[in-house]
Amino acid sequence: MQSANVLLRKIVRSSVLPFAAQNGMKNDWFPLSRTLSLSLCLKQDKSCEPSEKLDLDEWKKVMRSGFQEEVGETVSEPKELSSLAAARETLEMWRLAGRAVPENISEEQLKTFMECPSKSAKKKYLKYLHLKELYKKSNKRKMDEKREGRLEAQDQASKTDGTKKSSFVCLWSRTMDIAYNWRAAQSMIFGQPLVFDMSYEKEMSVREVTNTVRQIVMSESCNRRSVDPFHIHFCNFKDDSLYHREFVKNYRGAWDKLLITVTDQCYTEIFPKEKLVYLTADSPKVMKAFDHDKIYIVGSMVDKSIKTGVSLARAKRLGLETAALPLEKYLLWSTGAKNLTLDQMMHILLTLKDTADWKKALEFVPKRKYCGFVDKPVKELKRTLDLINTLKLGKRREEEEKRFAKNYPRKYKLK
Repeated sequence: MQSANVLLRKIVRSSVLPFAAQNGMKNDWFPLSRTLSLSLCLKQDKSCEPSEKLDLDEWKKVMRSGFQEEVGETVSEPKELSSLAAARETLEMWRLAGRAVPENISEEQLKTFMECPSKSAKKKYLKYLHLKELYKKSNKRKMDEKREGRLEAQDQASKTDGTKKSSFVCLWSRTMDIAYNWRAAQSMIFGQPLVFDMSYEKEMSVREVTNTVRQIVMSESCNRRSVDPFHIHFCNFKDDSLYHREFVKNYRGAWDKLLITVTDQCYTEIFPKEKLVYLTADSPKVMKAFDHDKIYIVGSMVDKSIKTGVSLARAKRLGLETAALPLEKYLLWSTGAKNLTLDQMMHILLTLKDTADWKKALEFVPKRKYCGFVDKPVKELKRTLDLINTLKLGKRREEEEKRFAKNYPRKYKLK
């Protein structure tokens, strides 16, 4: 009987071990196969020796260890991947159900979706992502349509007007550039100086400095193309400042070729004080006429919050004469502040220098700020302006009617 048992063990081992090796089973399962083979032998032969009896406790330990290892392998997978996969399946189900779900969603957005506290919050977040995706597609479609339209217009223009690319036009543009540069070079020797005060970098944000530089670039271009340009000076200009970096960004390689004077000195160190006039909207003095012997200073500042008195305080601290444009004298001012952009100031000063006509120069003031030019007595214009402002109010109409009835004749009463 013992020899039969030994033979049976050899047969079981020879059949179980290759099967376990082929199916990737671990060595810990080999004792289990051995105990199972022994149990089969013991069931057939109950008269075996006590040393070869099956140990149930050991068999239970082997079964538990194998089960725990199998479960541990499945649990060891990252929980995040399984939760993300479940969230993606939920989104796919909601999309099939017809809900507003984005087509493409990133892992960060998916994690945000999983962190939503309630189902309604998840729906709202998915709807927000869906609308955002639709807006992005719409904007992209519009940009593509504009690009196609622009390309078609360029093709039509190139077909209908072949003279634009002719050698004569190129020669004309080069000749005009040479003429403009020659005028600017002459203005550096014989022209009237115009100073841009570049000492307001600390009073502005980065965005305001960027807007200031853009306006100065437009001013320099306008001045270079004029008949009698100014000799532009950039005073209090610091190297490697925010002004400098923005100018290099706008002009690129042409920055070193500009026909202007750039210095870190103050204008009081270059020009005599009695010739300097600081142009500021806060000045109590009004500029009556353009003086060709004066040197006008323009503050290089764009303030969205309208910081009043900054340039006036600087001019008083330096002991300089100040002046403001006579906007109320020539324009029927309606709404808004009396601050103008730097390129508008350049247009006005160039027109005054060439024509000395205030009406023609003040045409560069934005028309939204005034109702028209002064061509009537000032008192009558003030009455008309008061009537316009009253109509704009809309409220307290009866009170305004009573006040106008007391202060003005019957012909100015509101009907």
